[in-house]
Amino acid sequence: MCSYITEKAPIFGSAKGRSGWMRVDTAVVYYDHPVHVPLDHALNIDFVDSRSKERVAVELSAASARELVRRIQAALDSGEAIHLGSGDEDPLHFARAM
Repeated sequence: MCSYITEKAPIFGSAKGRSGWMRVDTAVVYYDHPVHVPLDHALNIDFVDSRSKERVAVELSAASARELVRRIQAALDSGEAIHLGSGDEDPLHFARAM
């Protein structure tokens, strides 16, 4: 049975799609039947440019997704500790603060 649980997040970044590099402004995350990976269910992430509707899709096993979350957090913690105040302000952060 499908849960149809979908989470959307505004993001600021870039992804490499069919036509080369593109901006991405939305991440759509859902746990459902994958299209390609041979699993019954997968964590699916679509990185989307809402203007062109172009997207880059990723399908991960639950274990892979959890490990990726841990590695993302570790990389952010280490990187921010080293580069704190280096001028790498996130435009999305400033948009939310306003």
